[in-house]
Amino acid sequence: MMQFTTIEPTWDKHLTSTFQSEPMQNLEKFLEQEYLSGKVILPPKAEIFTALKSTPLPDVKVVILGQDPYHGIGQAHGLAFSVKRGVPTPPSLKNIFKEISRDLGLPIPTHGNLQSWANQGVLLLNTVLTVEQGKAASHQKKGWERLTDEVIQTLNRERQNLVFFLWGNHAIAKAKLIDPTKHLVLTSVHPSPLSANRGFLGNGHFSATNNYLKEHGISPINWAITDEQQTLF
Repeated sequence: MMQFTTIEPTWDKHLTSTFQSEPMQNLEKFLEQEYLSGKVILPPKAEIFTALKSTPLPDVKVVILGQDPYHGIGQAHGLAFSVKRGVPTPPSLKNIFKEISRDLGLPIPTHGNLQSWANQGVLLLNTVLTVEQGKAASHQKKGWERLTDEVIQTLNRERQNLVFFLWGNHAIAKAKLIDPTKHLVLTSVHPSPLSANRGFLGNGHFSATNNYLKEHGISPINWAITDEQQTLF
């Protein structure tokens, strides 16, 4: 296990061997050196595993797969696409909210904290869990992919009737880890402003998810984001 943080027990028992693997040991050495050199690494150490802490393995209903954390000051807090209250909503998340509003008729939220989704069983997983401030994709291919692929494979193996949102080519590449006869896999272009108008807006993924969950006797997700305070890790 990495020295600088811990994860939730139901995940830990499935991921221990992965944490002990050579790629993850190399990743830990890389991160330790980055911290020692004085670089600002996002999210803060205590928030790197917020997604796995917030949504235990038995509670997962939906997986939303991001790429790497936001690299702007104060943005990343360990949940894919999410920002803490008081931080301006990033463009991709604005488009996610637009599609939810179009699809489900819900109001556009006043903040971008998605903790309430995580608390309901939406695993907001980035495929890379850290980034250097101001340098997008700076921690890709350093070892995180080994861990997050194992998270996806564990979900595929241990659970059934999950919904996977794969938005954009990077996420869609992970489809090979998922058995579509056991789970619902929803794909589209990324919600980024560069691509959202080419098929993300109008994809209907949120209503399709709730319909699928209800068909399988699973309580649907309340996608509304309210102004109420939420528990943060």
